[in-house]
Amino acid sequence: MDDSKRRLIWHGMFLFLLGLLTGFVETKFANPRMGLAAHLEGVMNGTFLIALGAVWMEVRLPLKLKAAAYWTALYGAYINWATTALGATLGAAALSPITGAGHNALPWQETLMTALFMSVGLAIVGSSVLVLWGLRRGAAAVAPPQAIAEAKKASGS
Repeated sequence: MDDSKRRLIWHGMFLFLLGLLTGFVETKFANPRMGLAAHLEGVMNGTFLIALGAVWMEVRLPLKLKAAAYWTALYGAYINWATTALGATLGAAALSPITGAGHNALPWQETLMTALFMSVGLAIVGSSVLVLWGLRRGAAAVAPPQAIAEAKKASGS
């Protein structure tokens, strides 16, 4: 199994576990509703990474773009869970009108939460666009990086 595929699946299971563990303490947060959201973010983002790992070998992109898709997916998944858990701890409401209803953190904390949630959104959308681009029908004609490496090895270059 390709190492990056295996790592995505590992990180997915790890984040899934973090989400499950967050569920055990969701009522202890300053904002329990956002604690529930953190639990769900961990479980859903973990599942997303497992699914991404399952199709990873089908994603055909230049190595740098594939690495960007990989790292932005990991960043987005983990930071989404961590930011939501932090927001639940702080009692923040930034960019969370439903889960943050009736809560407010200090202004600098709300600003930090906004910046983190914005970065998560950009990372996940960017990664998703790259993965979709790498899964398009025309991308199938591009040789996967593993095949290129094997061809170079076989030719002695």
